[in-house]
Amino acid sequence: MADTEQYYGTGRRKSAVARVWMRPGEGKVEINGRALEEYFPRATSRMMLMQPLVLTEAEGKFDIRVNVSGGGQTGQADAVKHGISRALLRFDSDLRPGLKRAGFLTRDARVKERKKYGQPGARKRFQYSKR
Repeated sequence: MADTEQYYGTGRRKSAVARVWMRPGEGKVEINGRALEEYFPRATSRMMLMQPLVLTEAEGKFDIRVNVSGGGQTGQADAVKHGISRALLRFDSDLRPGLKRAGFLTRDARVKERKKYGQPGARKRFQYSKR
């Protein structure tokens, strides 16, 4: 295991955290010990997390192993995409301008707003009655 070079990247989105390890290979993607198609049955999720590899023309050049936890399916897919982008930077820092322009290196900081006391939700107020 120590003889092959390995690249690591951490990706985050909402409450999902993805730890991504990339090593030169034939393009296998394993997420939490399962195949990509098995873990993400929706084609849009699979397409979304492969975008950095398509942009950098690195499809089929790396075997990718991912541990992802927290959040839902879309948040996890976006976290994996962020992690793959960061791992690609470790592989070759010359890829930075393209990945940055596409917005793959920016952590999407949008999270659900907390519920406040004295009201039913984050922004919603209880009905007001004047009389």
